[in-house]
Amino acid sequence: MNFLKRACWRLRAHVIKTLMLTGLFFVVCTLVLSGFLIQSAAARAADGAKKSVGAVVTMQLDLNALMNSGKGGTPANGLSPGLIGPNGDLHIDLVDRICESPVVVQCNYTTQGGAAPSSDIKLYQPPGAQSGGVDFFQGDGVRDLNAVQDFRNGDSKLIAGTGIGPDSPADGVVIEKRLADANHLKVGAEVHFKIGELDPSLDHTKEFPYTVVGIYSSDKASATGQNVPAMLDPGNQLYFTAAGASTLLGKTGDGVVNQATFTLADPADLGRLKADAAAAGADLSIFPLSINDKEYQTLVGPITKTAGFATVTVWLVSIGGTVILGLIVAFSLRERRKEMGVLLSMGEKKPRLLGQHLVEVFACAVLAIAGATAISTVLSRAVGNHMLAGEVSSAENAPKDNTPDHSSTFGASASGAGSGSDTPTVTPISKLDVHVSSSDIARIGAAGLGIAAAATLIPGIAVLRLNPREILTKGD
Repeated sequence: MNFLKRACWRLRAHVIKTLMLTGLFFVVCTLVLSGFLIQSAAARAADGAKKSVGAVVTMQLDLNALMNSGKGGTPANGLSPGLIGPNGDLHIDLVDRICESPVVVQCNYTTQGGAAPSSDIKLYQPPGAQSGGVDFFQGDGVRDLNAVQDFRNGDSKLIAGTGIGPDSPADGVVIEKRLADANHLKVGAEVHFKIGELDPSLDHTKEFPYTVVGIYSSDKASATGQNVPAMLDPGNQLYFTAAGASTLLGKTGDGVVNQATFTLADPADLGRLKADAAAAGADLSIFPLSINDKEYQTLVGPITKTAGFATVTVWLVSIGGTVILGLIVAFSLRERRKEMGVLLSMGEKKPRLLGQHLVEVFACAVLAIAGATAISTVLSRAVGNHMLAGEVSSAENAPKDNTPDHSSTFGASASGAGSGSDTPTVTPISKLDVHVSSSDIARIGAAGLGIAAAATLIPGIAVLRLNPREILTKGD
């Protein structure tokens, strides 16, 4: 009789055992497929998070590295001790070349500095305030005003003119409404500023012309009745281009920046960015590139842990299922020794005898895989979201990381152009998008049939060692 027909007859004749074996396979395949679905959903969520926030790489001066390199301010190179020197300047043209790297999605840079008032513009002084501080404007250079945190979160709004952008003229300046009203300035007016640095070697009498290209309004209130430096009043916050702010630092040439940030679509692109930066002429030992993917990690941290747990579950269930099914098949083979002895004495080949058992187990496995495919979506969605909710709760209650998060500012500088909030502005992914795809069905099919094959072939090796005489004379 054909071994395929014998397998079908066996399955029909022993319905209870067939159902028990199918049920066990159904449990194993359901758990394994649920683990696969959670893994797939987590991978899709992580890819989506990469596209939504990416990772931000920061480039700025490492002062210790500069001094250790011998390129800083020392008597040996003609500079006064303690001064950084020109080798510590991060030039705009270099950053612009790095921004052209194909892995950079968005870039920004900032120049923190100050500006001294001149004959045609005075500091804004709120009524009742008693300023005892330095009489400087806070003048920050930016590449894109819209990337400044205050403008991104709505604390500041442009009410006239244009902001600062990559194509803005170098002499453009955006001023606050209170300062504009106090000095009777409008968009298009020309104003002059002096260098806002305390370095005595600089010329503090020369006035540099700038054009008011925009006026903005800040929601921040002025501090009154206190001895607050005028520089800290929100009405005295100016925004220049990076080149314009560099001029008021006493820098000549194309301008310098304090910090540059490069947004990557994928944190894994950091190596390519470093290579492109080095090719552009950057000394990465003095201006290192450090990645900050805090927002990305905040988004995917809990879901990564959930996917890790699902992976462990898949392996444990697969190994445990193989062992249990192997024991069941081994016990079944032991019960069927006489049947196998009779078949072998009738001339049946041992591989075909083993093939019969393999077909029986495969038939149960195929039925179980079909049932697992139908129910695993609901199960994995419920279990995955429950585990994910626990991980999100744990992440929210964990101690906060106070490392500054440049990824939430896109390179804005410290006065609203820079520091931003140290807490990520995103919330962790708290829901899984679970659905069965053809690849998931292929994976569970391969896993289920692989378990069936291992559970059958490993104990079935004993079948190949049997001979009819030993089976029929010795029995069990």
